[in-house]
Amino acid sequence: MASSLAFFALLLCFCFSVNPQPFDYPTAIAPTSWTNSPSLPHSVNTLDGATVRSLLLRQDSAGYFLSFAAGFYCFPPCKSFFLSIFIISSNSGGGITLVAPPQVIWSANRAQPVSENATLQLTSQNGLTLRDSNGSLVWTTDVANRSVVGMNITESGTLVLYDINNFIIWQSSDYPTDSLIMGQTLVGGMRIIANSSSTNLTKSNLYLTLFEDGLFGFVESDPPQMYYSGSGNRTVDKSTFMRFMNGSLTMFSTLSNPNKTKILFQLPLATSKQYMRLESDGHLRLYDFNRTHWNMVDDLLKMNNCDYPTVCGKYGICNNGQCTCPTHTGTLENYFVPVDNRQAELGCYAVTPITCQDVNNHLMLDLNNVSYFNTIDLVAFSPTDEDSCKKACLGNCSCKAAMFEWPNGNSSAGTCYTLPDVFSLRNHLLETAHYNSSAYIKVQSAPSPPSTPPPPSNSKVGLGAILGSTFGALLFMLTLISMYLVCSRRREEAQDEDFMEQLPGMPTRFTFEELRMATENFVKKLGEGGFGTVFEGRWGDERIAVKRLENVGHGNKDFLAEVETIGSIHHINLVRLVGFCADKLNRLLVYEYMCNGSLDKWIYCRDGRVSLDWLIRFKIITHIAKGLCYLHEECRQRIVHFDIKPENILLDENFDAKVSDFGLSKLIDRDMSRVMTGMRGTPGYLAPEWLTAMVSEKVDVYSFGVVVMEILSGRRNLDYSQTEENCHLIKLLEEKSKSNGLSDLIDKNLGDVELYKKKIVNVMKLAMWCLQWDSTKRPSMLMVVKVLDGAMEVETSLDYNFVSSIPMISNISCLAPYDSELKE
Repeated sequence: MASSLAFFALLLCFCFSVNPQPFDYPTAIAPTSWTNSPSLPHSVNTLDGATVRSLLLRQDSAGYFLSFAAGFYCFPPCKSFFLSIFIISSNSGGGITLVAPPQVIWSANRAQPVSENATLQLTSQNGLTLRDSNGSLVWTTDVANRSVVGMNITESGTLVLYDINNFIIWQSSDYPTDSLIMGQTLVGGMRIIANSSSTNLTKSNLYLTLFEDGLFGFVESDPPQMYYSGSGNRTVDKSTFMRFMNGSLTMFSTLSNPNKTKILFQLPLATSKQYMRLESDGHLRLYDFNRTHWNMVDDLLKMNNCDYPTVCGKYGICNNGQCTCPTHTGTLENYFVPVDNRQAELGCYAVTPITCQDVNNHLMLDLNNVSYFNTIDLVAFSPTDEDSCKKACLGNCSCKAAMFEWPNGNSSAGTCYTLPDVFSLRNHLLETAHYNSSAYIKVQSAPSPPSTPPPPSNSKVGLGAILGSTFGALLFMLTLISMYLVCSRRREEAQDEDFMEQLPGMPTRFTFEELRMATENFVKKLGEGGFGTVFEGRWGDERIAVKRLENVGHGNKDFLAEVETIGSIHHINLVRLVGFCADKLNRLLVYEYMCNGSLDKWIYCRDGRVSLDWLIRFKIITHIAKGLCYLHEECRQRIVHFDIKPENILLDENFDAKVSDFGLSKLIDRDMSRVMTGMRGTPGYLAPEWLTAMVSEKVDVYSFGVVVMEILSGRRNLDYSQTEENCHLIKLLEEKSKSNGLSDLIDKNLGDVELYKKKIVNVMKLAMWCLQWDSTKRPSMLMVVKVLDGAMEVETSLDYNFVSSIPMISNISCLAPYDSELKE
């Protein structure tokens, strides 16, 4: 034993080569702080490319060369860090090495990794506080005024904060992430939530939770859909808990029945340490260390692979582990295509997204011998027949699919399940299930093109022939004279046409004549912008908005940017691009029609419109934030809009908001923090860093802050109808924030202002956070969404000099309007 300890001490001195310190340092005393950098005493680059920076380390007293550590962890390729608890494994056999990658079992900042030079503070007043390198608050234990004395990592791998009496004030095991460690307890109602992937700690939509009758597994939807059932009763009982022990995962009840115990899973005895993890595919796997590496020793849920809700992603059909997209033998039309042709398990998406505004084009795609990943928890309509089952889903816009099951030979007395979201389907085997099953997937057909005009009458044909004969020679001569010029121009146009055809995932392509007819020769104008005019039209039964670019020389570049960008992204808070036209020099974009128009027509209370109340305005702010968050965080490349303003926010019949007009947008690779580009956007919404031309997605955050203030105050940022001292809203905000007069800026048309004043002012403070002069101090749009959802607080250390440090804003004259777009 003594020699083992000596080897382990030597191991740690070898691995943690910078500023060696004792190999067992499980405690820290408040106040203290750490900065995430290679200069930390124990910083290790592991064999798989990860980086481990240990702040606390608890040596395994059993001598298995396994230690629990708490500190900063970075997955390869190492770009961002998580404050985590991890298991370090090592061995002295054949040399002193770190024999297996550290196993992350808990993380504080799953949704928001931090960068180099982030700081972790331990204080008596606030416990632990994690801030990124720009000073923004990322995570806190929220134990205000509990008199924390110190922090400790226990022998079981739990991080705890304690007071002067050694009473535990806070512990990480009360906030489980995706894993359970030996000895850990999960109380009724708690969740363990899977990560998005093995190297992405963001929460997925899969979770396990403990109810009175056992452990249950769900995939998040509205409502959640169950894929694993412990029993029948799903009552949350906080006196019920389960504990991970060596040899079992056992459920106990302390109040309702103290003698009631139930072994949920019988486990193999541990050879050293074990942990179990709910993984991104929904499996609950048990891992054990055998002195050289971690082994997966059991898959605890014991389910068929096709029974897991995300085995083939959304809409994918699982057949013996193989994934395919839904098809229908009775039609040549493809309603679904793979998310990635090389990774079928990622699922499928609809070629034409379903919209509740187009119910006349909804139909049901019949899939015979297909069942759902699990129907153990779905609300059923029974007994019914196949046709009634289809109609039940067609008549409910929130229904995405219906499952129909019936006994052999009696399809008039079957069971119908309707689905609010469609996860993985599976091939149905009648011989093993002993009942029939079909799936009916709701799809939206593309609208039919306008009818072809009738052929001309005989008299018109005759007249046309005579005219053709008379002028034929003349036309032929003119054609010969201009042939060279025409051919040259057509070659240029063909190159454009070919480029457009090659764009991936392109929406419907229209001819110019089709759109001219759809808009009745472009007569009903909806609006006018820097790139062209928008007209109302109709394509089949669907109302559309057609944007005609008028400055072809410059607009062509913006046109391609918008088609490429919008055509490849889909989000409920982004305007859907229905199609486009690249017909000779005509460039047009076809959008879904938004019946309530743009936001500016509502928040400035013009034209005698009814003013929007606080709840609707708050919904609009949240929708804008979620649309921008999708562009910045969830696309393969970050998409920066560059022109966020009320004119580019459109509202549907329910006043749901969608971001539109991507003519100035730019794609930024995720390994680039900033890009250099010419100034683009609209004065009044431009972030100060445009002065340097080095910008990032934070310019959208700044513009969002301006728009939020316009929504809350009911006026433009640059309002030339005001006196010169009140003309500039953000300058006025600066003055009011310093004099504690933010409520003076609230639009009196918001409704019961006194009732909502506290919430409105809090959203103003969020806008002020977004308006920070230093772009690194602005929140990400993900953080903005969290604040609006109530999951995070607004940063309190703000710089209130929004304008005085920005010459391009502070020097704007309020004597004359200045509202045109700037284009690169």
